Amino acid sequence: MLEKKDIALERAVLIGVITKDQDEVKSKEYLDELEFLTFTAGGEVLKRFTQKMEMPNPKTYIGTGRMEDVRKFIEENDVGTAIFDDELSASQERNISKILECKVLDRTNLILDIFAQRAQTSYARTQVELAQCQYLLPRLRGMWTHLERQKGGIGMRGPGETEIETDRRIVRDRIALLKNKIKTIDKQMSVQRGNRGKMVRVALVGYTNVGKSTLMNTVSKSEVFAENKLFATLDTTVRKVVIQNLPFLLSDTVGFIRKLPTQLVDSFKSTLDEVREADLLLHVVDIAHPNFEDHIASVNKILGEIDSSDKPTIMVFNKIDAYKAEPFDETDLVAERTKAHYSLEEWRKTWMNKIGDNALFISALNKRNLEDFKKRVYDEVRDIHVTRFPYNHFLYPDYNYEEMGKEE
Repeated sequence: MLEKKDIALERAVLIGVITKDQDEVKSKEYLDELEFLTFTAGGEVLKRFTQKMEMPNPKTYIGTGRMEDVRKFIEENDVGTAIFDDELSASQERNISKILECKVLDRTNLILDIFAQRAQTSYARTQVELAQCQYLLPRLRGMWTHLERQKGGIGMRGPGETEIETDRRIVRDRIALLKNKIKTIDKQMSVQRGNRGKMVRVALVGYTNVGKSTLMNTVSKSEVFAENKLFATLDTTVRKVVIQNLPFLLSDTVGFIRKLPTQLVDSFKSTLDEVREADLLLHVVDIAHPNFEDHIASVNKILGEIDSSDKPTIMVFNKIDAYKAEPFDETDLVAERTKAHYSLEEWRKTWMNKIGDNALFISALNKRNLEDFKKRVYDEVRDIHVTRFPYNHFLYPDYNYEEMGKEE
């Protein structure tokens, strides 16, 4: 099997905007993430282009002068793909393609492509195809530009509209078919969840690439695919874990991301049933990432959308081995000390202090503080067990929890 370094990477440029709602710092963060997405999809970023604007140009996303700079660079450097940081409308995509004469993708299209690469099971592939069809439907007109005709008038009723409408009907039918297929699989998975008895369910949630699968492998001693790329895990994996004599089910779920395409949120909400039905959430955070607070906010937003924001939650700050505070010069009277200069101990004294023992600092990769992590999870799961089986607990304090989970 070829390593990625042996495969010719697709040459790409990134295009973003700086607006009143998205300042220069935020724009850079998004483009950093877009570059990581591009690498995950198999691309190599040669250059980034940004432009300060009140709002994106409704016709070409960026201004004509900046677009000409992009076109020249693409032509001179044999670039095959231009990737835009926001979702483009169908008309924007058509207009830009005519100017740049190369493949034009937006963030949504790129994420859909990665999901298509990563989908392993029939369920994941069905969800990705549904999202792709929903994304494709309003963009079909651009695929029939060779058949376009001006609207109205005698002699202007060419075959273009017929082809477009035929395709739209095919895509709509496919969407309906995929939705029915997902409903059928959901029913099967609901039965499977019901067959697991009354064991406590714990779900790992978090931003993409924060180490959920690595933590899953470490705790459950299983072989869940883990890689330093975005969306390494699409399918929910459930494993039985036993800490001391206490069994529970641990599930690893798909990671979240900022600007997550609406189509993917809708089609993957069914995958997140494991989160909705969990008794306890382990919100894993990559504390070594400079924007981890934004990641937390993004995850909490999606948890709210799937009615799971009020569940008992333990915040697991992972990758403490990779955390490095930026050096600060105390003698510089002008420099301002910011969060980037905080040590881990200083972070603990911020809003994290209010979380109390529900804030854990670990390294899943190096297994640092994992005993503290296991003990905290054990205490929480045991409390849920006691609530669920009070009769057995008080009459038989040494009762075998493993057998208890099989009852009823």
